[in-house]
Amino acid sequence: MIRVALAPEPPSFEEHVRQRGQEAITRLLGKPVKGKGGRKPSTTYAREEDIPPTKLPLLWIEPRKTDGKSALDDMMALYGQRCAYLAMYIERATGSPTVDHFVAKSKNRKLAYEWSNYRLSAACVNTAKGVLDVVDPFEVQDGWFELDFATLDVQRRHGAPNAQHPKIDATLSLLNLRDCRKQREEYVTSYHLGPGEGGIDLVYLEHRAPFIASELRRQGLLLHGDT
Repeated sequence: MIRVALAPEPPSFEEHVRQRGQEAITRLLGKPVKGKGGRKPSTTYAREEDIPPTKLPLLWIEPRKTDGKSALDDMMALYGQRCAYLAMYIERATGSPTVDHFVAKSKNRKLAYEWSNYRLSAACVNTAKGVLDVVDPFEVQDGWFELDFATLDVQRRHGAPNAQHPKIDATLSLLNLRDCRKQREEYVTSYHLGPGEGGIDLVYLEHRAPFIASELRRQGLLLHGDT
């Protein structure tokens, strides 16, 4: 796992996601939206925290009328199609990219429509995360995680701050899911083959799986000639 920088909020996000999301919450509370009509929901709630997360419109994946793209499409482009947790590439057709709400919708309804609360995540990781208290990809620091190339497990690195151990250990349960480990194995095997034998080179690996590349470099395991 490596640090991810928060990408700039797309210009369309305010109108297409945030404003419409807050309007949806207002209606679910049984209140009118100023200057706007629309049908009152069949069920309304006394408090915001009473609104079931399943009742919140999935505006982050809803295509815009202007260009047919969604906030998830924006994230795929801005974050290089890499899962914020795994630091590995997510294929569009087969990789199941998702928007992870870092602070779960069940904990804060308003943050369901905040760009800064979104993390691009592979579906398997997002599903397993649930409401676990994990390391934020926007706040992780160098030296917190390392890769064991014998097992392809991600581990807590010696020297990681004690205060972060619970979150790091919870995060490891996501990073070491069977399919995540197998994907790392495929990247490492392909790198060791090299492009001349149908594998990949370091430049490609750094683009598709930068955490693996950084650990190969840190542990002195790069192939001869790579730096």
